[in-house]
Amino acid sequence: MDKKIQIVAIVFAIVFSALVLSSPTDPIPLPEPKSNSENGFVTVLASNLDKPRAIAISDDRIFVTEKDGLVRVIQNNTLLESPLAALRTADVFDGGLLGITLHPDFSTNHYLYVFLTYADNDQLWNKIIRITESGNKLQDAETILDKIPGSAFTNGGFIKFGPDEKLYVGTGTVSDASHLPQDPDSLSGKILRLNDDGTIPNDNPFANSPIYSLGHRNPQGMTWDDDGNMYVAEFGPEKNDEINLIQAGKNYGWPEQQCSGNENFEDAILCYDPSIEPGGIVFYSGNSLDFESSFVMASMRAANLYQLDFEEGLGSQKSVLSGIGRVRDVAEGPDGSLYVITSNTDGKGFPDSTDDKLLRILK
Repeated sequence: MDKKIQIVAIVFAIVFSALVLSSPTDPIPLPEPKSNSENGFVTVLASNLDKPRAIAISDDRIFVTEKDGLVRVIQNNTLLESPLAALRTADVFDGGLLGITLHPDFSTNHYLYVFLTYADNDQLWNKIIRITESGNKLQDAETILDKIPGSAFTNGGFIKFGPDEKLYVGTGTVSDASHLPQDPDSLSGKILRLNDDGTIPNDNPFANSPIYSLGHRNPQGMTWDDDGNMYVAEFGPEKNDEINLIQAGKNYGWPEQQCSGNENFEDAILCYDPSIEPGGIVFYSGNSLDFESSFVMASMRAANLYQLDFEEGLGSQKSVLSGIGRVRDVAEGPDGSLYVITSNTDGKGFPDSTDDKLLRILK
């Protein structure tokens, strides 16, 4: 091997190890890996979840999607044996039952929304299903948006209701060679904005289109700050993971741009090289946890839950929780606690006998 190549490879390995494998400063101690064990900081609420993907929290329940098609329910700190729903999904690496969110008026209408990958004539597609539940059982299921182009590896699939009570959806690209994220007539590689019944809001940036922004590769997390600004975390291709400030009608560049450098596209506010695989993100607004920075981010490849300050940049990034492997999603509960799910059974981690887990950060 050429000596220059060897040197570059060694430097990359050292940098990657420092970022991903080093012990963080004063992380929360790891709880014992058994259900409902407590160490004063973290409680394990559920274990043996199978490839969990996303969390949604109501006043008295936590809903978790499992990639192979189950919507699981945790109630009174107990994982219920029977799933709320069992949906048929495509068996592909990064597809299946992915995102989940609750209607802002969930306590009254009992609507849950999920993002699901399926196959039709050997072609992959994604759709959004509105589920009506009663007593932790599926009462009705209605597809409100269909034929979102699918992929075995880059489906996106994160969904949330924004402060405007519109449904936002992050869709992925069908492949890294695809230019569909730049196509305004395609739902691939976009942030979509919908009414709660799947219809198109009148004030969307493009007339008669659910597209809110374009040029995305693989959105994985979505949140809003106290001022209503929207942020999205997304995977890059082995490097250049991005945190983007999303603005209506703007183009974020994929595949023409990664992170920054082209005046025709919006620059990422944070760029990770090498990749850390960001997952769920949230601006913490409670007062139960004492954080230096309110922005909290799950990371799979770096195996951490982080807090950081955008103004201070990556140098402000500190570990909140480590030692549990890949961290897929994070959500804030009504009690001010944070809830996270691990992602060690997804085919890229090293699961123990009790993975995957749902954990509650208490203080």
